[in-house]
Formats: sequence, structure tokens, C-alpha cells
Amino acid sequence: MVPIPTEADEDARRCIREREGLVSERVSLVNRIGAVLATLGVSDFKPLLRNRRQRLEELRTGLGTTVPPHAHAKIIRMIDRLELVLKQINELDRGRDAVLEEEAPDKAGRMIQELVRLRGIGVQSATVLVHEAFVREFANGKALGSYAGLAATPYSSGGTEREQGIDKAGNRRLRTVMVELAWLWQRYQPGADQVRWFRERVIGTGARMRKIMVVALARKLLIALWRYATQGVLPEGAIVKPAS
Repeated sequence: MVPIPTEADEDARRCIREREGLVSERVSLVNRIGAVLATLGVSDFKPLLRNRRQRLEELRTGLGTTVPPHAHAKIIRMIDRLELVLKQINELDRGRDAVLEEEAPDKAGRMIQELVRLRGIGVQSATVLVHEAFVREFANGKALGSYAGLAATPYSSGGTEREQGIDKAGNRRLRTVMVELAWLWQRYQPGADQVRWFRERVIGTGARMRKIMVVALARKLLIALWRYATQGVLPEGAIVKPAS
């Protein structure tokens, strides 16, 4: 059974999910601007640079002419929308980062501060972990893994038994950030128990097996981080960032 969050915890997730939507919109606008310019033979325009408007005026098409007026006007309108999206993302990021400066944050804020102390975990990942999962009450690590969609789905019928992979019916945002952290954990926490466990099982295997096993690493890491954030149990072998 999925534990139901409080009204305050549910409301706190809105900023995370709004930011996710804005980032998707930013990517879409950048791609659409690039598509318009590609039809004109232009491929070196970067809309995310601050000099995007000046650079647009300096562009030359594949025929050596300036950008045609209607295409230019369309790109300007998309740049207007892009700048609004960038502004809103920055506003959300400032609100997200403010919790790191609070001396007496709430329970969620304290968990975020503790997670950020670990090497390899940034404030965005910590915020997603806390508000999408750790503020809820889970009976055990198995329940948490199932909620994240990182649980195994064995198949058994008569004399047939096989593993069908992970069940992706859980929280998509939580699952995505954990797979990303699993790769980062190998780089920034090479001495952690979870990394040693992973390397023992993928030694001598190919890229495909590593991609499969990293999901198992993500599940083990999720449970370890949950215990650290909620119970203060530091993952074995993990390195804490030096105090600033």
C-alpha cells in the first residue's frame, strides 16, 4: 500500500514537478528554434547563451543572406517564451536552494541538508528524493523499492520460473533520479559498499549487463539513502563533503 502524504508534503512536490515541466518546455523551445534555422542552413546558433538576440541578428543563412523576416519574427517569439521559462526556472531554483541556508528547517529541509552533505548528491537530486519519497512513511526498504518502481517482477507458472525485470509501475521521477545517482555514486563514492557490490558482479561483463545491474544498484542505494536521511545511518564507505 502506498502511504498517503500530508497536504503540506503534497503541496511541496508542486515546485519539483513544475520545474520538470519547465525544463521539458525549455528543451522543446531550443529544439524548435534549431529546427527553423536548420531549414535555412544554420546550425551553430545556441539559444541558451545570453547574447542570443545579438547573435540572431548576425546569423547568415546557407545562401549568405540574413534570416528571412517571417522566420526571424517566429524565432524572436520563441526566444521571448524561452526567456520567460528560464526566468521561472531560476525562481524555482532559488526557492529550492534557500533550504540549504536555513538554520532551523523543517523535517524535509533537514533531510535535504543531510543528503547534500554526501559527495555525488546535489540539491536537486536531494529535493526530489525527499519530497517524492522520504517524507512518506514506509514499513521497510522493500516497500520503498516497490514505490520507486525498482522492485523485481518474477514470473512463476507450473515448472516455469523466470525474472521479468523491474516493475516500472512506481514513481517515475524517483526512479529516474535514482538511476542517475547510481551512475554518479560509482564516480564520487568509489569506496562505498554499494559500489563494491556492483563491481564484483559486473567484472568481466559487457555494457548491457552493466545497464541491467545499475538498476539493482539504484535500489540498494535508494534504501541506503532513505536510512541515512530518516535514521542518520551513514551508508557504509560513503564520503561526506568537507564542511564549507
